[in-house]
Amino acid sequence: MSGTARLGDFLKTRRSQLRPEDIGVLTYDERRRVPGLRREELARLAGVSISYYTRLEQGHSNSASPEVLDALATALRLDEAERQHLHTLARPAKQARRARRSPPERVSEATGQLLDALAAVPAIVLGRRSDVLAWNRLGHALFAGHLDFDAGESPRRPNMAQLVFLDSHTRELYADWPSKAKAVVGNLRLMAGQHPDDAALHELVGQLSARSTEFASMWADHRVKACATAEYEMRHPLVGSLTVTQQTLSNGPGPSIVVATAPPGSPSHTTLTLLAQATASSASASSVNRVGVA
Repeated sequence: MSGTARLGDFLKTRRSQLRPEDIGVLTYDERRRVPGLRREELARLAGVSISYYTRLEQGHSNSASPEVLDALATALRLDEAERQHLHTLARPAKQARRARRSPPERVSEATGQLLDALAAVPAIVLGRRSDVLAWNRLGHALFAGHLDFDAGESPRRPNMAQLVFLDSHTRELYADWPSKAKAVVGNLRLMAGQHPDDAALHELVGQLSARSTEFASMWADHRVKACATAEYEMRHPLVGSLTVTQQTLSNGPGPSIVVATAPPGSPSHTTLTLLAQATASSASASSVNRVGVA
C-alpha cells in the first residue's frame, strides 16, 4: 500500500469512528447511511476545503502541510501518539519506497549489560516487530515460561505479538486480554508507520490477519498506542494472580527493554519473589539468553 493510501485509509477509518453527537455536530435526527462524520463535516471542523480533504482521503494528494495535519488531528480528536502517527504517515507519501528485507536486529553490548543488571526483575528485549531478542531468567518465567529458555537461539525466535494472539498460554496469562491485545496492535501500527519499507513487518501483519480474526479487526481500527507504561493483571500458572506495571525502556530506534515491576511490600511483589525462587533452581550459569550481541 502506498504512502498516500495509508494516510487516506487512516483518515477515513478514524472519521468513521467519530460520532457527530460527540463533537457537537447537529444531525437533526436525519438518517445516515454510514457511521461517523461525513467528509464535509470533518473538513469544516478542520478548516480545509471539502475538495482538498477528499483528495487527501482518496490518496490523490501527495502533500499536506504540518498545519493542515494538526488541524485534522484536532478535528479527529487524536491523542499525541496518534497525532505524531498522522504526521509520520504523511511523510512517506511524498516518496514511495520499495519494501525491503531489513538486517536481523541484535542486542547491543550496552543493552546486554543493562539486562544483566535487571536480573532481579522480569525483563525482555523486543525488536520493533516484537521479536524477543533476549530475556533474563525471570522475564522468561513470567512472560513465556511454557517455552524453552533457549528458544530465542533458534532461527524462528519467539514473537510477542504472535504469542498474544495465537498462543493459548499467553492469552490466558492476561486477565484483561483485549487490553493487552489492543496495546500490541497499537504498537505495531506505530512501527508500520515509522518503517513503511520493512517487508518482515508487513509479512507479520499479514500472517496475524490471516490467522486471527481478532487481530484483523483491531488492525482495521487504525488505533495506535505507544507502549510506554501499562498495568496488567496476570494469571500465572505457577504462582497465581499478580498485578504488574509493564514499562518499555527505549533509547532511540533500536530494540526496547520491557520490564515488569510491582510496589515493594505488595502481594504482587511477593508473588514475583516466589516466581524468582521457583525458577532459581532451574537457572544455569548464565541468567540471560541473548539471541545476538553486537
